Amino acid sequence: MTAPVASERPSAVARFASPLALVALMWAIQIADAILPGSFTGFGLRSWDLASAPGLILGPLLHASWPHLVGNTLPLLVLGCLVAVEGTGRFWLVTGASALVGGAGTWVFNAPGTLTVGASVLVFGYFAYVVVRVLSPRPIAHRLVYALIALVVIVLYGGSMLAGIIGVGPGVSWQAHLFGAVGGAAAALLGARGAGARRA
Repeated sequence: MTAPVASERPSAVARFASPLALVALMWAIQIADAILPGSFTGFGLRSWDLASAPGLILGPLLHASWPHLVGNTLPLLVLGCLVAVEGTGRFWLVTGASALVGGAGTWVFNAPGTLTVGASVLVFGYFAYVVVRVLSPRPIAHRLVYALIALVVIVLYGGSMLAGIIGVGPGVSWQAHLFGAVGGAAAALLGARGAGARRA
């Protein structure tokens, strides 16, 4: 009777390995950026510059400074792990949606030539996903758990998320924050529709 439970544990650990690996990669890049000549931030997303298209993927991995990376690390881990609870595939789906939609919105609505880097586009995407997935057509017990988690997340991060969109200072991209959240919310809604279709 204990064998099935034991076999599930590595799977649960593997789920949280994804956000941990993502954060570890960001730290490794920042260390390399500090050691090697030049700067990696030039590989970020430059608005209205088609040549910077790889910045859609690379931009969230890059940070302008150590405080920038440190400020993103804890919320990225907390919110990323809450997304990863649903599986490795779902985590990377939400990560991709947040990065691509967030990057596209930033590319279009930021001033031409503006360089944007940082994982906050993913942080806002994960936040929106965790909040919006309450709408998922799952059993009532699951939805209650999701609602409780969403409430705690809103209490902990809601104020800073709102300030990150309407109260940002100079040098901070509200576009990345807003459209990252749009990407995360879209991933949650599409996941909810998919779950509903499987139950039909």
